[in-house]
Amino acid sequence: MKIYTRTGDDGTTSLVGGSRVPKIHPRVEAYGSVDELIAWTGLLRSCPVNFKRSSILIYIQDQLMICAALLATDPANEKPLRVSPDKDNCIRLENEIDKMEEPLTPLKGFILPGGNMEVSYCHIARCVCRRAERSVLRLHQEQKIPDNILKFLNRLSDYLFTLSRAMGSELDNEDVRWPL
Repeated sequence: MKIYTRTGDDGTTSLVGGSRVPKIHPRVEAYGSVDELIAWTGLLRSCPVNFKRSSILIYIQDQLMICAALLATDPANEKPLRVSPDKDNCIRLENEIDKMEEPLTPLKGFILPGGNMEVSYCHIARCVCRRAERSVLRLHQEQKIPDNILKFLNRLSDYLFTLSRAMGSELDNEDVRWPL
């Protein structure tokens, strides 16, 4: 199978189910943002500080792939996908957040992202996650999207924020509080 098909040269793409939509369609924006988040999560998984978190980050990528597949499916598709996000994925993220927060100093305000490249990558992933959530919400205004996708993206941004703090702590990155 060749990687190029030339079918998208006219600015359209196929959804699962075969229908074609413009590449700027809200559905494409939604699953495209989730796809970007999958890539950022892979980058985080590649950071040495996260080697011990490899299994949870792979799990997150898997859950995001399922979300992207569902978002890329035409709602009129006669053969619905037989995949869905784990029903307990938010609980799993909450448990991971709680474990990471234990050794951290409680926050009393905002912090400025940065100070370390790996921590900065995590903050960018968090921002991409929030954008993906907004894209899915825009699509949800037009067409029903499974609630578990929205909940997972919301909880994932919390996870990524906490991960950035945990990574920073493990890398001796000093949080810069805001306002200064």
